[in-house]
Amino acid sequence: MTDIKQKKENVKMHLKELRQNLKKMHLEVSEELILPKPDDVKELMNKMDKLLKLIESN
Repeated sequence: MTDIKQKKENVKMHLKELRQNLKKMHLEVSEELILPKPDDVKELMNKMDKLLKLIESN
């Protein structure tokens, strides 16, 4: 697999994981009326930062 294809797959994987985490968080807020823990939000922000760095490394 080429380097570009590998990076693309990594980005896809990170996006899927972020989407899943955000979807879970949204359901907790909207259906269960539970606010996310600050650490959970920070973790998602860190994951987004990692993804951004991966994308920018092209």
